[in-house]
Amino acid sequence: MRVHFTAIGGSVMHNMAIALHKEGYLVTGSDDVLFEPSVSRLKQYGLLPEKEGWYPEKITKDIDAVILGMHARADNPELLKAQELGLKIYSYPEYIYEHSKGKLRVVIGGSHGKTTITSMILHTLKSAGKDFDYLVGAQIEGFDTMVKLTSDAPVIVIEGDEYLSSAIDRRPKFHLYKANIGVISGIAWDHINVFPTFENYTEQFEIFIQTIQAGGKLIYSDTDEVLNELVGKNKSAVEKIPYGLPAHNIKYGITNIIAEGREYPLQVFGEHNLLNSEAARLVCENLGVSTQEFYTYLSSFKGAARRLELVGKDESSSFFKDFAHAPSKLRATIHAVKVQFPDRKLIAAIELHTFSSLDKNFISQYSGAMDEADTAIVFIDKKTFEQKKMTPYGSETVKDAFQRDDLLFFNEPGELKNYLENIAMKGKNLLVMSSGNFGGIDLKALSVKIL
Repeated sequence: MRVHFTAIGGSVMHNMAIALHKEGYLVTGSDDVLFEPSVSRLKQYGLLPEKEGWYPEKITKDIDAVILGMHARADNPELLKAQELGLKIYSYPEYIYEHSKGKLRVVIGGSHGKTTITSMILHTLKSAGKDFDYLVGAQIEGFDTMVKLTSDAPVIVIEGDEYLSSAIDRRPKFHLYKANIGVISGIAWDHINVFPTFENYTEQFEIFIQTIQAGGKLIYSDTDEVLNELVGKNKSAVEKIPYGLPAHNIKYGITNIIAEGREYPLQVFGEHNLLNSEAARLVCENLGVSTQEFYTYLSSFKGAARRLELVGKDESSSFFKDFAHAPSKLRATIHAVKVQFPDRKLIAAIELHTFSSLDKNFISQYSGAMDEADTAIVFIDKKTFEQKKMTPYGSETVKDAFQRDDLLFFNEPGELKNYLENIAMKGKNLLVMSSGNFGGIDLKALSVKIL
C-alpha cells in the first residue's frame, strides 16, 4: 500500500505517517515548512523529505492514497497532480474513518478538554492491558506517537476536532468519524474565521450528534447550559448519558476523587479536569473498565503535554504552562490554579495567537476572563499580526476587551521576558497560556532563573 502525505509536517499528519510506516505501508511525503519535533521524528523513521517544498513529480499513478493536510491549499501542485491522475485523495479524518470502519469508534468532541479526556482514556486502557488504536492531539507519557493505526485492534479512540478537514473538504473533522460512542465536553464559541456566528458554531455539535451510529451513545457534560439545551432538544435515537463533577476534596495541595468509600489522589487538578475525568470514566466503563480500576489507573496520569503542565516549582511557588487560548479555557485554567493554591498570588499571562483570539469582533468575549488572576498579562507578538495580515492594535483595545484597567500588555517578546525574569516569585504562582510559543521565550530557562 503506497500512501503519500501532502503537508506531512503537521502534528497529526507526521504521526499518522509514522503509524502507517510501522504497519508496513510505503510512505512518502512533502511539506513547504517543517518544524520540530516533526523533523526529528520523521528523520528517525526515514520519512523526512529530502528538501522542503511541493513536488508534483512525487505524485504517480502507483500511489494508492494521497492524504491532504489542512496546511495544503486548494491550488497545491501535488493536489492538482493527484486530481489530474484521478488518485484517491483523503483528508486525514476521512482516512482515519476508512481505516477504522470495522472498529468500535469512540470520538471525543467539545470546545475544551478533548485532548485531556482522550489522554485519560488512553492512559487507562493501556494500564488495563486493552488493545486499541488512537488519535490524540498531544504527546502523552508512555506513548511513542500521537497516532496508532493497526488492522487488529477492535477499538479506536479519536480526539474529534471541530475544525475543517482540508482545503477541499470543508466538513468539521469530527463529523467524518461516525462515532459509536461520542463525547461532548462543552460548547464555547471558537474558530470564528470559519464559524462566524455562535449559532453556526453550535450547529456543528448538533450535526456531530446526528453522526453517532444507530444504537450508539452520547456522553455529555450537563454542567454546560448551551450543551444541555442542545441535547435536550436533540431527537437522535442514541442513548444520552450526562455527567457532572465527581465527589472530591483537596488536601495539602492534592486533589482526591472520592468513590465507593475510597479516596484516589490525582496528579492533575481543577474542576475542568474533574469533569474531564468523569467523561473518561464513562467511556472506559463502556469499554469494560470498572470504576475502581479506572480511578486506580487515573492516579498515575500526569496529564497531556502543555495542559496545566508543571514547568518548575520550589517550596513556595509553582510555574505552569497551558494550551488555553479561548475565553472559556482561560477562565477554567486560572480558576483551577487559584482553587488549588488559595494562599498564593497568581500571575497569569496569555498569548493571543489564533485568528479568533486576535479578531476585533471576537476579543470582547474575553471580558472578565482574567478576573481571578492577581496580575493579568496579555502578550501579542507584533509579528503575529504581520504573519496573519491583520491590522494591529494596542493595550487600550485589549484592556477594554478584558475589562481590566490594571492589565499589563506586551507586544515584544524581549520586554515580556525581562518582566517575567524580574518577578519576586516567593508565595506566587506563574501561569502562562498559549497555543503559540510566547515569541520563542525558553520557558524552561525562565523557570530556572525565577525559581
